[in-house]
Amino acid sequence: MGQETVQMRQIAREVQGRAAHMALRMPISWVHIVAGQPVVVDGRTLESRTQWFLQLLARSGQQKLHTLGVARGRSEFDLFMAVLGGRSEPVGEIVDRTIPGPAGRLRVRLYRPAGAVARLLPTLLFFHGGGFVIGSLEGYDLVCRYLTAHTGCAVVAVDYRLAPEHKFPAAIDDGVAAFRWLAAEGANFGVDPARIVVAGDSAGATIAAVMAQEVRGAAQAPCLQWLIYPATDLAEQLPSHTSCGEGFLLTQADMEWFRAQYLADLGQAADPRASPLRAADLSGLPPALVFTAGFDPLRDEGRAYADRMAQSNVKTYHREFDSLIHGFVGMRGALPAAARAMDDMVATLRHELARLGH
Repeated sequence: MGQETVQMRQIAREVQGRAAHMALRMPISWVHIVAGQPVVVDGRTLESRTQWFLQLLARSGQQKLHTLGVARGRSEFDLFMAVLGGRSEPVGEIVDRTIPGPAGRLRVRLYRPAGAVARLLPTLLFFHGGGFVIGSLEGYDLVCRYLTAHTGCAVVAVDYRLAPEHKFPAAIDDGVAAFRWLAAEGANFGVDPARIVVAGDSAGATIAAVMAQEVRGAAQAPCLQWLIYPATDLAEQLPSHTSCGEGFLLTQADMEWFRAQYLADLGQAADPRASPLRAADLSGLPPALVFTAGFDPLRDEGRAYADRMAQSNVKTYHREFDSLIHGFVGMRGALPAAARAMDDMVATLRHELARLGH
């Protein structure tokens, strides 16, 4: 990489940092003035600080994700998460280890909450987002620290294989292997195998949803699904794909690029392991918490999956954060509304674990 390119990326890093700071700190009365007329789509009004934040990103000259290529897309995404993710929450312990996977060793990262006294902890088996192409344990470190510090659960984050080097269903196979390993071996390092929550955001939520289907009926199954703006149908064009497909960070072109990297051919989109909404039967799944964002191309997919589970007598809670955009899990440090949404999701998770007797 040339010196000029390095300098340009450093400038971009500083601009993103300033944008995040301004979006976070500017008085809301000023935001209402500088952001202009409210943005309304499908009867939803974009949160004003988020609107201003998107304008700042556009003015910084940030390129569309699908134009960056795989290697740069990965580095830029991890940088984005680091800049916007907020402060690093204190945790008790972080341990990296490798476990048996379907194609060799699979890396996982275990986070334990500070001050935990229980011998066996409830645990989030967490899969990061990134369209099955980008995202990493390092990029999601701030998110996982937050979840560990605020849920009272241990977190086991999975470094599943990414496309295009590893096409579908590699990520799914890794997810299933990680769950089976955790259920069998987790008690050896403080994980309660009866209290495993499968969780993730975006593509990670897709992996969690498919994994719950794959281990349905097993002697040891997840106690809960926690799905944050999941992609549930890679084949269908739903209304939010178009109405929210441009101008709200994740674009329709980005989604098409991710899909092309992930699938060997478009015919695979009909496979329920790629599109969990297309499963013939959703009965017998663990209870589910499904969270979506109002200004997200994936909004309608997530709601449709929640509806189908409820119709299949799966206890399902769905909430739409109607003023937020896709990816808000990684924007806690820049957008107060994203931070509040994170707090609300965690409170719901804790309530549901308590209700289940966990």
